[in-house]
Amino acid sequence: MPPRAPISPLAWWFAPYIVVSAAHVVLLAIGSPLAGPTKLLLMPLLAVPVVITASRLRPRSAVVLVLAALLFSWLGDSVGAFFPAAPELPLMLGFFGITHLAYIALFVRHLARRPFPWWALVYAAWWIGMLLVLGPHTGGLLIAVAVYGLVLAGTAAFSARCHPLIAIGGAFFLASDTILAFRLFLPDSLPAWSNPTIMLTYTLGQGLIVAGAIIALKKRNAE
Repeated sequence: MPPRAPISPLAWWFAPYIVVSAAHVVLLAIGSPLAGPTKLLLMPLLAVPVVITASRLRPRSAVVLVLAALLFSWLGDSVGAFFPAAPELPLMLGFFGITHLAYIALFVRHLARRPFPWWALVYAAWWIGMLLVLGPHTGGLLIAVAVYGLVLAGTAAFSARCHPLIAIGGAFFLASDTILAFRLFLPDSLPAWSNPTIMLTYTLGQGLIVAGAIIALKKRNAE
């Protein structure tokens, strides 16, 4: 029997994030009060492998963009805890909007390795479809939702030009935002288990994007 391949150190550095993400989704599904505190740990734990590998990643601006995306994601996750007196939805959308812009800049400037694949047109169709379905229910937020949706579709579309892990992560991230949009504007259309599904797809998306970015930057530096 051939010897087993050793587990990559990168996998160990992601382990705390994976464990806490799984715990958070389960706690959310059972309605535990511990779901809130575990949510606040997610992005800091996902930043750990980035910080550990930062000295071997170039260019530095790419590392800064990854960490900026995680910082603003964490702020978006933490709006209710850190800004209880502020309007939650606009602040959350603002923080995540910056997150997506940071990812788009990262993909375009540092990680793109191929032209847009033809199937990325599905993200343009997604944007049109979401406006048609949710637009009548957004009220005075229609323009803001349209612009925000364009940014979300842009993140997923530009991720399709990158490492396969990033492309898959971009699709999961968009899936999370899609379910969240329905919960915000058509709450009666979704079952109760949609909330854990939002966080499952969100944590998968973020984790795959960051893992793919680290792998792609390390490979690029080795070339």
